[in-house]
Amino acid sequence: MARCTAPVNGHRTASGAAACPACGSRYSRSYNPYYSSSHSSSGYSSINPSGGSGSRRSIKPRWSRPGSATLYTPAEIRTLTPVRENFEKRSDIPDLRDVFLCHAWDDRKGAAKELHDLLESNGVSVWFSEKDVLLGTPLLREIDKGLIKSRVGIVLVTPALLRRLAGEGIADKELSALLARDLLVPILHNTTYEELREVSPLLGSRSGLSTSEETMVEVAAKLAELVTPEPLTSF
Repeated sequence: MARCTAPVNGHRTASGAAACPACGSRYSRSYNPYYSSSHSSSGYSSINPSGGSGSRRSIKPRWSRPGSATLYTPAEIRTLTPVRENFEKRSDIPDLRDVFLCHAWDDRKGAAKELHDLLESNGVSVWFSEKDVLLGTPLLREIDKGLIKSRVGIVLVTPALLRRLAGEGIADKELSALLARDLLVPILHNTTYEELREVSPLLGSRSGLSTSEETMVEVAAKLAELVTPEPLTSF
């Protein structure tokens, strides 16, 4: 029988455990740099619900709400972590909306309104042109105000928005301001990243969330967690 090379104090390094004749095989099955039982430096913890090798990992970020059943992929965590960090830097600034919703004009009564309503039902305050731009007021000026007074931006990427981007419409102004501050989360709906990169390589280089992989309800739940401040700890 193989014997552990560090039976008393255990292995101090990952390579030491992997090289041990007794622990190596067990370690290689359990170790993964993106998978741990507690929050890692990248901001998430992982759960393997089936316990079998090769099964899909279910991940929660460090900002996940207590008792939340919302789960994420590693790619989503990597995308959302810098946005969350910037949100936290702005969380103490008073009178800011949680989210600025950028969308194509053609989506204002469809997918954009659906996402807006779902976010508000989750307690998120949203800057939305349909309710925040009054008839007769300068649209560009109101957009400027909305960008300044919002903590995070989301862009609803639809076929209608792709047409606007190709035509260099108002959406360009909104996206440029949000991209410059690493505060933007793309939400793809009825389109693909390949189609997005054809008209906007810069925006297409940002990963985000997609309704092809989950419902709009689930997307809204993740965005709500992203912009929910962590509860204060009482002693």
